[in-house]
Amino acid sequence: MYRTAIEKLHKWKAGRHRKPLIIEGARQVGKTWLMKEFGKNAYADTIYINFDSNSRMADLFASDLDTGRLIMGIELYAGRKVDPDNTLLIFDEVQEVPRALSSLKYFYEDAPWYHIVCAGSLLGIALHEGTSFPVGKVDFLSLYPLSFREFLMATAGERFARLLESRDYPMITSFKQTYVDALRQYYFVGGMPEAVQSFAEEKDFNQIREIQKRILAAYEQDFSKHAPIEIVPKIRMIWNSIPSQLAKENKKFIYGLVREGGRAKEYESAIMWLCDCGLVYKVSRVSGAGIPLKAYEDLKAFKLFLADVGLLGCMTGLRQRTLLDGNNLFTEFKGALTEQYVCQQLKAIENLGVYYYTNDRGSCEVDFVLDTGEQIVPVEVKAETNLKAKSLKTYREKYSPTLAVRTSMADYKKEDGLLNLPLYAVGEICQ
Repeated sequence: MYRTAIEKLHKWKAGRHRKPLIIEGARQVGKTWLMKEFGKNAYADTIYINFDSNSRMADLFASDLDTGRLIMGIELYAGRKVDPDNTLLIFDEVQEVPRALSSLKYFYEDAPWYHIVCAGSLLGIALHEGTSFPVGKVDFLSLYPLSFREFLMATAGERFARLLESRDYPMITSFKQTYVDALRQYYFVGGMPEAVQSFAEEKDFNQIREIQKRILAAYEQDFSKHAPIEIVPKIRMIWNSIPSQLAKENKKFIYGLVREGGRAKEYESAIMWLCDCGLVYKVSRVSGAGIPLKAYEDLKAFKLFLADVGLLGCMTGLRQRTLLDGNNLFTEFKGALTEQYVCQQLKAIENLGVYYYTNDRGSCEVDFVLDTGEQIVPVEVKAETNLKAKSLKTYREKYSPTLAVRTSMADYKKEDGLLNLPLYAVGEICQ
């Protein structure tokens, strides 16, 4: 299975000022596989250390963090020498031994010639809890579920993914049905690697649902095992409310849907925990359109999306037969799946700020507003081919953006600064 993140890892390896690398991402998005695959392809040797329930490694890092001593201990553990030029050191579940995270500072400062890649299923929480290592001593890479383009490569074939990447829209449109069929499948399967692998090999939708149920059950177990006990019930309530939050016409997160009379201060820490785990994406409202958009962020108003569209479909009981119902699938849950899908593709684009816009009166809402660093791009999401977008028209009249995007099941078209972009090509939005 091809992941575009592997290219970023090769770039990291070749970098002149390489630092130890931390891969962040939700549980089961493929971090361990990615690190091992990178080691297999790019190095003569890989030493893999899993810190989960590893008392020997916990003892090694418990005392002196001298890098020479640590390398000697790793060599004794692995039974072979570490070649600084040709060995990749993988620290997995590194949050289980916080001092191993702290040691990255010393590897960067005192022994930068070693190639170290780290990951952990709850690493985001460990970092936000103030595990002691200074910012600036490590590189970060975010890993998400497979994007639609990666899904295409795994299922329909590399040539269709490459064609999408080429942005040759006359040619793409001539193969439109292939992309539409694959998009329907992606709405159901999603981008979790185990589900995609199963679909590519078996095409068994019942088996995919079982995989997704297992993943959701593992997430729920994480709530009990790893979250502070006082916020576990609140995490569950937030988590279970997300499908109904997204099914609303206005997808702004409403605390009253979690519990009648619910207030922000009750649930803020639970939402932060889910965000730190990579299980949900928080998309904040902005009230203006200047660069940077963050300056216009309204911290009190936001939407919450899941990490994966397939998991959202599983939570809501989306049935297989909707795959056979034509574009009815795309209007299921008032377009919730479509907006979830678009959010997921946008989040996977590097260095892209993702927000949504409403004016102060609430009479104009644009589904997503993107900060590319160079321009602000409003994006209206349509589940079918209906292209009426009153809010986008109002936004354009007020802010005159250089480019505005309407993404739907309609074909590619661009005129007067308005781009009609097919939903299956939304991952190419800023390319």
